[in-house]
Amino acid sequence: MMMKRDIYSSAALTAYIHEVGFLPLLSSGVYGFSAEEVVADDCRYVVFPDGGWDWPLWKWKGSIVTDGGCVYGKFFDKKAGFISREWWPDFYNYRRNKHGKPIEGSIEETILLTLQENGSLITRELRAACGFDGPKMRSKFDGYVTRLQMGCFVVTEDFVYPTDKHGREYGWGWSLLTTPELLYGREECITENTPEESYRRLTEHFRMILPDATDKQIARLIG
Repeated sequence: MMMKRDIYSSAALTAYIHEVGFLPLLSSGVYGFSAEEVVADDCRYVVFPDGGWDWPLWKWKGSIVTDGGCVYGKFFDKKAGFISREWWPDFYNYRRNKHGKPIEGSIEETILLTLQENGSLITRELRAACGFDGPKMRSKFDGYVTRLQMGCFVVTEDFVYPTDKHGREYGWGWSLLTTPELLYGREECITENTPEESYRRLTEHFRMILPDATDKQIARLIG
């Protein structure tokens, strides 16, 4: 079981991610293994009587990704989370080998080619650029993007928020998507380890940081 922390800041959470290497944003199915569970109570989601809300943890995501050197995406059983740059090459190596390249002419390949051509796009822009702007297309398209994130082909570069007439950000924001090669450079994504060696390293590390997790839980997180 991971030790309970009372983290109060983006910087402290960033340091914790670098310490453990991997951290889902919300509940992962393993007790204590999520950013939501290690932050202080007053940094979690709260709804005010007037209908407003506050969620410091949610607001920290952007700075953790842009300033903290952490990789963010839907990596853990299709759920979002952070990976330290130290562990990214092994995770990337294993997942790329497991998922394989998108099939030529597939929608997944179209998404990747669109990102490579544009550099980065928020989700709705990417969806429109790929022709998924019709009714009931959103959830279907999101499924393709999630699969690409699980395969480490797509990551989140930052988060973009709309602003009101006073220039203040509001709402849940949109993920600004790109490829890890464009964001970090190809050399920062590769390792000399074989996929099998990367998997072994990942398994040993997860068993160390999650000593009470079952083999099934660890296998699901590693994917």
